[in-house]
Amino acid sequence: MERQVVEYEVADRIATIRLNRPERLNSWTGRMSSEYRTALLAAADDPQVRVIVVTGAGRGFCSGADSDALAGHAERGGYDSGLGEGAPRPGYGVRAEFDADMAYHFGVDKPIIAAINGPAAGIGFALACYCDLRFAARGAKLTTAHGRLGLPAEFGLSWLLPKLIGLTHAAELLFSSRIFLAEEAAEMGLVNRLLEPGDLMGAVYDYAAQLATTVSPASLRVTKRQLYRDLVAGNPADSIEDATVTMDEMMAGPDYREGVVALREKRAPRFGLS
Repeated sequence: MERQVVEYEVADRIATIRLNRPERLNSWTGRMSSEYRTALLAAADDPQVRVIVVTGAGRGFCSGADSDALAGHAERGGYDSGLGEGAPRPGYGVRAEFDADMAYHFGVDKPIIAAINGPAAGIGFALACYCDLRFAARGAKLTTAHGRLGLPAEFGLSWLLPKLIGLTHAAELLFSSRIFLAEEAAEMGLVNRLLEPGDLMGAVYDYAAQLATTVSPASLRVTKRQLYRDLVAGNPADSIEDATVTMDEMMAGPDYREGVVALREKRAPRFGLS
C-alpha cells in the first residue's frame, strides 16, 4: 500500500511511525489504521529495528476518529473499522488475548514508545496507552472522549487503564471523558517522562538509542513477552518457572556470552542483531 497518511523511516536501529494528517491533528481514518498496521508490521519484521517510536506530525499526536468517519458510523447505525479483508495483523498469533484491535501492540516483540507531541483523544489516547512507554510534551491535552459521543469505553480501555494508573484514576477519567494535561497524566503515572515540547523528540530518541545499543535485543524481546503474558494470565509461581526455563535457554545464546565478556572486560556490550 502506498503510504499517504503515515510516514515510516528507520535510522540507527530505531523505526519511527509518524501519523501524518497534520491539518486534522492526525485524526484517525480507516486508511490510517491500515497504513499504521502496515508500518508496525514492517518494524516488527525488520531485524535491523530494535525499538519503535510512534508520534504525530505537526501539533498533534492523534485527535481521535475523523469527524467524517464518525458521521459515517452514525448514518450506518453501526461501527465500521474501514480495514476490510486482508488487513495487516502485526502482533497477531502470539497469544489469543492479543489478537484484537490495539491489543496487537502487546504481541509485537520490540519496545514501542509513544511520543505524545500534542492532543491525544479517543483512539489516539488508546493508541498511546497500548504503547509500552509514553513520553509527553508539557501542555499536551488528553481525553478518553467516548462519553461525549454517547459511546462505551473503547478498545479495552476499561481493562487497560486501571492497570496503568489504578482503578480510582481510571474510573474518573473514563466516567468524565474530561480533557486533562500531560502534567496530570505524569502525576498519575500514565506518562513516563514529561518534557518541554522542543525537547520531546530528542529525549525519546536518546532513550530509544540507549535501549537499541546497550540492552540485549534478545532480552528486550523476552522481557516484553514476560510483561504482557503475566499481565493477562500470570501468577508468581508461573512467572518464576518461566523465567528459570528461559534463563537456561538464553545462557546458551550469543547475547549472554557477549554480555559476560563485556562485563569482564569492563566495556559496553556489542550485541549482534540476534
